[in-house]
Amino acid sequence: MFSDADAAALYDLLNPWDPDQRPEDSFYFPLVMGAESVLDVGCGTGSMLHLARERGHVGRLVGLDPDHAALERARRRADIEWTDGTAAEAERGANFELATMMGHAFQNLITDQDVRASLAGIHGALRPGGRFVFETRHPQARAWEGWTSSNPDDVAEVIDESGRALRYWHGVDSIAGDVVSISGTLAELDGTVLRGFTEDLRFLDVATLNGFLAEAAFEVEAQYGDWDMAPIGSSSREIITIARRG
Repeated sequence: MFSDADAAALYDLLNPWDPDQRPEDSFYFPLVMGAESVLDVGCGTGSMLHLARERGHVGRLVGLDPDHAALERARRRADIEWTDGTAAEAERGANFELATMMGHAFQNLITDQDVRASLAGIHGALRPGGRFVFETRHPQARAWEGWTSSNPDDVAEVIDESGRALRYWHGVDSIAGDVVSISGTLAELDGTVLRGFTEDLRFLDVATLNGFLAEAAFEVEAQYGDWDMAPIGSSSREIITIARRG
């Protein structure tokens, strides 16, 4: 058996949160530490908020996620608020200074209605002038073409908390318009499959994304094509957005 709790622990192994080593984390962390109240949408196991508290954040920190197993792992730290729910269900009128949505979680919003409802929920949770910071993969980079077991950069080997040696890789199941359906496979090193995962990801282009933001009464304050804050260009792999609530 490879349980949901095991899967949550595996996520932390595959995605260690470290602003001292990972450029995406070092982009977000000063924003979080500089805001007196933060809503982390799609917080997962809560690694970012855990570290913020450990490093001295004294304001309100709230993690929001619909994944029960991930939240159970996040709740190992009790001095942060953890809420089971989606972006659309964010606390209206909470007056957060900052909302974040990391780990390309924005791409899990598949339909136009998903995007609109989520942006409305985040808008309602922010104070006037509050900022929403998130990233989505730029479709021009065609990231999905590297998600295959034949790409050594996409195959990860880890030792889990019980001491098992595991291998994890991706595959693309289908592409329909701007939605890519992928599968993840977790196996022992001898090839014994322990669990499969499926996920749909939407790849919005800049114009479409900004149209949704404007419709939701967000003003784009800045957009970058990489974590070094380079402008979006023909080789950009990311669309990193800082949007301000109007």
